[in-house]
Amino acid sequence: MTSLSILITSRNEPDTIGQAIEACLRDLPADGEIIVVCPDPPTRAVVMEWAARDERVRHLYDMGRGKPAALNLGVKAAKGEIVAFTDGDVQIDRGALPALLLPLQKAQVGAVTGRPISVSPRDTMLGYWSHLLTDAAHAARQSRQMSGQFLLCSGYWFAARRALIPHIPEDALAEDAVISHRIAEQGWQIAYAPQARVWVKYPTTYADWLRQKVRSAGGYVQDYIMRSSVHMRSARTEAQEGAGFAWRYGRNWREKLWTVALFAARLHLWALVYWRVRVRKVPLARLWQRVASTK
Repeated sequence: MTSLSILITSRNEPDTIGQAIEACLRDLPADGEIIVVCPDPPTRAVVMEWAARDERVRHLYDMGRGKPAALNLGVKAAKGEIVAFTDGDVQIDRGALPALLLPLQKAQVGAVTGRPISVSPRDTMLGYWSHLLTDAAHAARQSRQMSGQFLLCSGYWFAARRALIPHIPEDALAEDAVISHRIAEQGWQIAYAPQARVWVKYPTTYADWLRQKVRSAGGYVQDYIMRSSVHMRSARTEAQEGAGFAWRYGRNWREKLWTVALFAARLHLWALVYWRVRVRKVPLARLWQRVASTK
């Protein structure tokens, strides 16, 4: 049996998918595989070029029904005992794959999350927000792991035992959260591998920031997550556990002002999330909008 499958979901990312594949190939075992699920011809053409160079790379055609459907397709086709998940517009760090897989040597660990790091400049407000939020998530995961609490996998880079990965509802907005919750509900631990780093470009406009965050945060007010017996993220926990870290994070008064602006933006975000997802029940196809500034 193939030891490892890396599943990359991508859509309209012909300029970045090649770099994503190349980064994954660096540390891929000889018996591993990379599966790229994408629907559009330009991205598929790049994937096929890589598949012609290396037999460990293969493509699956995605009908364009959304990321949850693409993930279900990829997991079903995966041959590995372990499946690692990432996206076509991020960059896996050198050595991040072995670091991600190491905690799975423990029998009680069912999934492992890596550490997203922002490549956006800190000297802009949106770039500063990206550094604050990724570093806050890093601190929260470290703290929760030390105390044995449930922690969420980041969809940018995580791995799980294939036998534990659930079927993802096709209207799920936070597919990484669904997988994390279902694995934890079965009694398995989720580990954090901070050395398994993935470099991420975050939105550069407020409109794109809202598009991305409403989509991801919206998953946490869907019943798939709200009815779970384990929890990590919500508007309440964000306010209770994250406000102090956020205020201390700023190095100067400009960054302190940007932090205050972020508090207001998060209130705006969660208000939109509850209105669009809980009240209006806007379907995934309308919420899942392309975030052009992250490409």
